[in-house]
Amino acid sequence: MSATRITFLAGQTEQPQALARVVAHVRDQLSGTGAERLRDARRPLFTGIGASYAALAVPVAALREHGVVTQRVLADEIEHGTRGFDTDLLVGVSQGGRSSETLAAFRAAQEQSLATAAVLNVPASPLGDLAGLTVDLGNEPDSYASTTGFTATVVALDLIAGAISGRDDAERTWGRIAEQTTAVRAEAARVIGTVRARAARCVAADAVASGASRASAEEAALLLREVVRMPATASATRTYLHGEMESAGNTLHLVLGDDRETSLARSLSGAGHLTLLVTTRDVAADEHLAVVRLPETAPAARVVLETVVVQELVATLSGERNIPIESFVFANDDTKEGGVDPSDFALASPDLGGRNG
Repeated sequence: MSATRITFLAGQTEQPQALARVVAHVRDQLSGTGAERLRDARRPLFTGIGASYAALAVPVAALREHGVVTQRVLADEIEHGTRGFDTDLLVGVSQGGRSSETLAAFRAAQEQSLATAAVLNVPASPLGDLAGLTVDLGNEPDSYASTTGFTATVVALDLIAGAISGRDDAERTWGRIAEQTTAVRAEAARVIGTVRARAARCVAADAVASGASRASAEEAALLLREVVRMPATASATRTYLHGEMESAGNTLHLVLGDDRETSLARSLSGAGHLTLLVTTRDVAADEHLAVVRLPETAPAARVVLETVVVQELVATLSGERNIPIESFVFANDDTKEGGVDPSDFALASPDLGGRNG
């Protein structure tokens, strides 16, 4: 069984309520034996591919802050087993539960008798069948270029990290997520609207962040590539400072963060490069610097809100460049067990209006 496929814009619109449902649904799953089984993990290893891998920056950052030894690894790197990794639990993410690389990693883990847990949107799936423990999002409708699927995965992974570490701040972190998501999307639309034409003319994009927000930067690079068809790269802030930023030129710079990121954004915009800064700080915009202000939140909730800004950016640029959001070019049928569903590529977007027309 697959989740219902909706358009990207419908995913944006329905996202606040969907996230509130996912918070309640996952918390309920983790209220009993599921949390106890996760709490036994001392050295969890997280794996996934594509956007799922990006989301894993969130639990890794959270758990390391609580002294838990952990890391994330691309699923194709452990297709033949986790030898070389000191781990007692493999946590895999695949919304549809059919990613071929993650399935191969879980089959190898099964041969090694390694405990496994899967984060899924579709629980009745090949990965769900393999996993010793499943945490699902509730089969929420999602767009092919993921909207709610990604942000809801971030929610679930943060709650899982809380279960492993014994942290209990779910209500404080996620209690206002629907309201915050709605407000941030409106602010993002206002700010991005002031730079949309110039941003759409850029030939490439850099997305820069640190800590948990590396998930937002990596998702941004992916969405800019698959929705806007703009070459894009995600970089960790300190790595970007060590030479990567020297290639700036007709590039859209998306900078996410409050610390070194704010001065980085000023450096880029001061040199005349278009920069979009997403921050909680009170930073003044200028001719080359657009600023989206976020509320103060926990890191995982911040990643969700940063992703809401990213989604608004790619939807706007897709319209400005006259690229229908759902018009994917390549269907690689070896990335999903059972192949790609052709209906995913046939989904029309009649509600795009002027944005994609």
